[in-house]
Amino acid sequence: MSLSVRVELPESLRVLAGIKQDVSVVIDGQVTQRAVLDALEAAYPALLGTIRDRCTKRRRPFVRFFACQQDISHAAPDERLPDAVARGLEPLLIVGAIAGG
Repeated sequence: MSLSVRVELPESLRVLAGIKQDVSVVIDGQVTQRAVLDALEAAYPALLGTIRDRCTKRRRPFVRFFACQQDISHAAPDERLPDAVARGLEPLLIVGAIAGG
């Protein structure tokens, strides 16, 4: 069964990808961080290497993931996302972290 997952991107990544609003990606199988990011990068190749490293597929240091108001940035990439995200009721948020001093 295919599921449509909503993804909210920061403005900088929307501009880079040439999109004006948040997107939906179709996932066949388990809805995981890896599956969503694979589908997102396939649909918007300009995002390759911006959210996660091209070679290792690890999340970039200043990028965070949130699902259902929970920080899931350090969750295993193949861990299932919450059901509300998988069913498209809640978005997967990709957020650029801010550092400063």
